[in-house]
Amino acid sequence: MLRRTLYGLLLAAPLLPGGLACGDNNENGCEPLSPQTAGLIELEADGSLPWNPSCEPCPRHPEGGVMLRCSAQRVPFGGAVLICEYATCLHDGRRPEGLREASVLDPGSELGALFAKTAWLEAASVPAFLRLAEELQAHGAPEVLVKAARRSAGDEVRHTRAMQALARRHGATMPEVDLPPFEPRSLEEMLRENAVEGCVRETFGAFVAGWQGRTARDPEARSTLRAITRDEVRHAELAWAVDAWAQERLSEVQRERLHQARRDALRLLGEEVEGHQPPEVLMNEAGLPSREQARTLFQGLSALTA
Repeated sequence: MLRRTLYGLLLAAPLLPGGLACGDNNENGCEPLSPQTAGLIELEADGSLPWNPSCEPCPRHPEGGVMLRCSAQRVPFGGAVLICEYATCLHDGRRPEGLREASVLDPGSELGALFAKTAWLEAASVPAFLRLAEELQAHGAPEVLVKAARRSAGDEVRHTRAMQALARRHGATMPEVDLPPFEPRSLEEMLRENAVEGCVRETFGAFVAGWQGRTARDPEARSTLRAITRDEVRHAELAWAVDAWAQERLSEVQRERLHQARRDALRLLGEEVEGHQPPEVLMNEAGLPSREQARTLFQGLSALTA
């Protein structure tokens, strides 16, 4: 569902103000896959095609990707088949508890400052994921979740280096990450951070990075952000998988507190989106969404978290 939501939002990018249309070389990161046929379906009682057929029979595409939509199509000698359409999009962190804000001392330019701050956030995500892995293991989570958290920490190391390179290219230096030592937390405390930073903030960050990977005019930034988004989508999926694993381990009161924390984080993020209006150079060269475009991405997140 997360990937389908993201792909749908990214495929809509050329239709929104300021979006860049996909060229023939698919340089904006999305391309259709060959349609698949799900088999025969029944016509309506009057012999017409179903106007809104169920897509449940659609198979997984052999090349991966996400199923976007389906439609009924007549076949010779009567009847209809279900045609399933797919696409694949080339695909931003998780603020750890206690992270002290930092300013880019030598920003160089608006682009340099943006990339340096992004690199800083990616670097701060490394200890956040390592802590998550340790806590998941301590709380008896499945090994697949522990390994995914450790892999995510490694991803963030690569992301930091890639964004540092972009920052240096534009004359900026990444600030140091300043974190106090971590203290032990309860399962609920760990899950609250996961709900806020993972299910809300990190998921929205993946949406924004995916947008940038499609629309940034700077080819190096576009290529870097595409690669980063592949990982960030998996990180967001990990957050939701951790949330799902923990539900039966919490009391009803704890679950409600967790849901409320997610709702509060979503509300605060929505307020930030309303105040978002980046400079033209960041929208053009780095692909940052405008306020209207960010609203669209936020609406997709809101539907996902409902």
